[in-house]
Amino acid sequence: MKVVYPACFYEDEENGGYTVVFPDLPGCITQGETLEESIEMAEDAALGWLLDSLEENEELPTPSKVNDIKLENKKGFINLLLLDLAAYSEKYSSNRYVKKTLTVPYWLNEIAEKKGINFSKTLQEALLHKAYRK
Repeated sequence: MKVVYPACFYEDEENGGYTVVFPDLPGCITQGETLEESIEMAEDAALGWLLDSLEENEELPTPSKVNDIKLENKKGFINLLLLDLAAYSEKYSSNRYVKKTLTVPYWLNEIAEKKGINFSKTLQEALLHKAYRK
């Protein structure tokens, strides 16, 4: 499941780099020495925050609209980040899994296998999407 959240970037004129704050993710703040590093750090911080929420069975916060966000200073800017929860979860989530047996129509199984679709990954993405979309 992919989600988009706004991030507020503030340039640190004294030390260089950027501080990044997520208005919708309380306490989710990070920084980097360059803009590129700040974006990477922001993605990692937000994904970690969101994955923790999912693992605690909490609802994901609704992302703010960019026009509704008030920046702390004039040197700040807002950037939208596309966050891939499924990919991040595969990498960093707890390794606890539950085996499920399911049934799909024969014709659908044939098509999916021919296309090389990963059934487990597809089911996980669909469950995340269904459980956390409003």
